[in-house]
Amino acid sequence: MTRAAEKNILLVEDNEDDAYLMTRALRTAEIDSPVHVVTDGEQAVNYLKGSGRFADRAEFPLPGLVLLDLKLPRVSGFEVLEWIQKESSLPQLVVVVLSSSGETRDVNMAYRFGARSYLVKPPTAASFVDLAKGLKLYWLQLNQPPLCA
Repeated sequence: MTRAAEKNILLVEDNEDDAYLMTRALRTAEIDSPVHVVTDGEQAVNYLKGSGRFADRAEFPLPGLVLLDLKLPRVSGFEVLEWIQKESSLPQLVVVVLSSSGETRDVNMAYRFGARSYLVKPPTAASFVDLAKGLKLYWLQLNQPPLCA
């Protein structure tokens, strides 16, 4: 994965309000990474495969960070995680689950399927900004992903 790809964010969120809050929070946290939003798991897989309407990698580049809801139409977030785990072209993809569920079963299953982090959606817009600031600091600034030679 190139350094340019590491700066792109794919937000997979079917709730329009939560997608708005998260994209607004990312801007407020001064994250300058391009954010691409898809609204179901099938779109997420197609985006990551670069198929269908997502075939143009200049317009839809591979992300360095995926923010993934679990309760999605068509293909669940768990199924997206399973697909990513099996996809040999995406071994270093960072997926952070962003879910309204804090159930132990969901948390454990997400990690079992390859999530790098699991965050419960915050209750307020201000809390979304705090979450975005944390994402920026850890995943976009401090974290050192493996580099391809």
